[in-house]
Amino acid sequence: MLLVLISGFALSQAFRTAAGMMAPPLQREFGLTPQQLGLFAAAFHFSFAALQLFMGMGIDVYGPKRTVAVAFPLAVIGPVVTATAHGFPQLILGQVLTGVGCAPAFLVCTVFISRRFTIERFAAVNGAALGIGSVGLLLTGTPLAWIIEQVSWRAGYGALAACGVLAWLAIVLLVRDETHAHQALDVRAALRGYDELFRLPHTWGIVGLALFSYAAFMALRGLWLTPLLIDRYGFSLVQTGSVAIAISVLGMVGAPLFGRIDPGEQHRRRWILTCALLTAALFLAMAVAPGAALAVALALAISLLSGFGTLQYADVRSAYPARMTGRAMAVFTMAMFLGVALMQWFTGGIASAAQQLQVERYAAVLVAIGLGLGLGSLLFRLLPAPGRASAAAAEPAQSAS
Repeated sequence: MLLVLISGFALSQAFRTAAGMMAPPLQREFGLTPQQLGLFAAAFHFSFAALQLFMGMGIDVYGPKRTVAVAFPLAVIGPVVTATAHGFPQLILGQVLTGVGCAPAFLVCTVFISRRFTIERFAAVNGAALGIGSVGLLLTGTPLAWIIEQVSWRAGYGALAACGVLAWLAIVLLVRDETHAHQALDVRAALRGYDELFRLPHTWGIVGLALFSYAAFMALRGLWLTPLLIDRYGFSLVQTGSVAIAISVLGMVGAPLFGRIDPGEQHRRRWILTCALLTAALFLAMAVAPGAALAVALALAISLLSGFGTLQYADVRSAYPARMTGRAMAVFTMAMFLGVALMQWFTGGIASAAQQLQVERYAAVLVAIGLGLGLGSLLFRLLPAPGRASAAAAEPAQSAS
């Protein structure tokens, strides 16, 4: 059942990174500015992030299967709308619908794992799920580039929609929800639970880094990698697809690798901070326009390091009591994808401003990403951390209510 749920997550990964490969043909056909291109990529993540709290409530009330079964058809309708677009507004509408449809895709996997596996195994299993789900990134590498070059970008979205139909059918037919008390929770109680979550001081440090960590990787892989390699180094679309494949493979390795070497609660946050700062440094190194080979090597290193997100999930899992797991994961996931949307929209604006100032736009974009990740690391370091009693401290509040 977990593998079937991961198939939906894999399609979500494909949709969220398709914009990067679609960027050149969309710019040619619709004359999109860098800022419009950033908004196009961000629209998926804005809608995805906006629905996370409600999806968390849906999972608690109705269970993972019913939540994803109801939402995911929009992940088929959305790409069809995009594929038939004749203007920028319809492109945005298709991205929004796709984002809503994919909103529960990984959250259901994480909650499923947290309920069916022990806390000691959570990081390893969740890391494996992240790695397997990254197969979706492979779809938007060379295969998607080949479809775009041989047929059209519209055919690319059509192929993704067809894969979405298969994933939805597998989830409906093969996944079973648990039958225990989660279905008795009402919406008002779930909303009160979110209020309780945000009153815990360590929530804000976790959210602070979450806004920038995954956003940094997705800004590169999901939006700027293809234009950068084509414009700065003269790569073809298929060549950039091959680089994207290599980055995706390392991403598949990185997540389970970090899950396996999880140092445990005592040292985990130090590892998270170190990896975040090192990733920020790699983005700044890419900004100085090294040769093509070194730029690709830096991008590959960033992809491998992005696996430290597995440790962030484990940090969230250990920072809250079991009864808050679904909502805590929903808030964390919301922060991650809101960060992706903001980063892609913001870097689109940075690229447009750089053009007007006659500054190399990719250098400006990469510096902005690196500094953003540095800011997130600072928030993670300076804001309160979850003490050993943090998770337990939330329990009396529930008892008192």
